[in-house]
Amino acid sequence: MKKLVVFTGAGISAESGIRTFRGSDGLWEEYNIMDGASPEAWAKDPKLVLEFYNKRKAQVKGAQPNLAHQLVAQLEEKFEVKVITQNIDDLHERAGSTNVLHLHGLITQSRSSVDENLIYTIGFDEINLGDNCEKGTQLRPNIVWFGEEVPNMDKACELVSCADIFVIIGTSLNVHPAAGLIHHAPTNIKKYLIDPNEIKVNDIENLTFIREKATVGTPILINQHLKVLLQKDNAF
Repeated sequence: MKKLVVFTGAGISAESGIRTFRGSDGLWEEYNIMDGASPEAWAKDPKLVLEFYNKRKAQVKGAQPNLAHQLVAQLEEKFEVKVITQNIDDLHERAGSTNVLHLHGLITQSRSSVDENLIYTIGFDEINLGDNCEKGTQLRPNIVWFGEEVPNMDKACELVSCADIFVIIGTSLNVHPAAGLIHHAPTNIKKYLIDPNEIKVNDIENLTFIREKATVGTPILINQHLKVLLQKDNAF
């Protein structure tokens, strides 16, 4: 089976009602970025940071996977699919995707504030002041904050470099270092970018733009492009 790597951003989850950080209805209208999602904010006012993420968690809990999430999961019937997502929600998993790498963490997890390897799956329970890890220190969201290293970046680059097909859905390619993943895809493989906005991508060969939102563009990808590739391989 061909290795298909799908890289998703906020656009795919926006259609499930999860507000983006940078859109006109973005969560940052209520919070200053550096007051809600940075190591400095955590040191200054952990209660505010926990409030922000507890609200975000409630929002994710009430959301449901949309058609794009579901179709990405169904691709596992025909391809060896690896999903790399910038999103901290669990909608890919709930849609049925079995191989998901979260670059920026996962809202349903907490971790120790002193040991990044102590990670706990807590579902949609809130994290409050006084909730401690086994080492006796405050739990924090298992989220990569602004200014922190992205621990899964090397693994993501490796996945993309081994892909036979690379698909990007719902990301502006403005958030670094994740935006640089496209440059790790082999030059000769097919690449597809699904997003309704005009995105400037330079010097990328074999790249096809599908200027649609995720729930419209993903069916187009499958019916007009991936089926053709599979037919050529006599696999569809």
